[in-house]
Amino acid sequence: MKVLVFVKATPLSEKGILRRDEQMARMFAEMGKFNEQLAAAGIMQEADGLKPSSFGKRIKFSGKDVAVIDGPFAETEELVAGYWVWNVKSMDEAVEWAKRCPNPMPGEEGVLEIRPTNTLDDFAELLTDEQRERFERGSRKMERQKKVRGKAKAKRKPTRGKARRQRAPR
Repeated sequence: MKVLVFVKATPLSEKGILRRDEQMARMFAEMGKFNEQLAAAGIMQEADGLKPSSFGKRIKFSGKDVAVIDGPFAETEELVAGYWVWNVKSMDEAVEWAKRCPNPMPGEEGVLEIRPTNTLDDFAELLTDEQRERFERGSRKMERQKKVRGKAKAKRKPTRGKARRQRAPR
């Protein structure tokens, strides 16, 4: 079961304020350990933090009209400051992992929201065979691209030893 775990934004995260204090340093250390545990358990598929909504845009569809709205967006409690993509056995397992997470907003009330994703099976009654095949082709193509990017990234990444030798003075 794939779920998205959203880290809800706070007024400070929306202002882009990154404090350089002991609380924040502790959170990054604890979050690093937590992410390592998620990865080792095969749970974490992806994760990232997001810039404040002032860097974002919303695309609003209304009939045939499409509007682009520049950030910032006022409803901080509805905004997202970061996310994980997890692969879990159940919602209960996701909740158990989320409860182990360090507070992602030190000094503030941190909130995580867990949402399961839909699969093609959830739309089975709505899709024609042709539409289903199109989605499946797209999924296979994305998987192939992910593998190619992973291999290319592994080739580019120097080992620690090689990186040191390249920087050594001659």
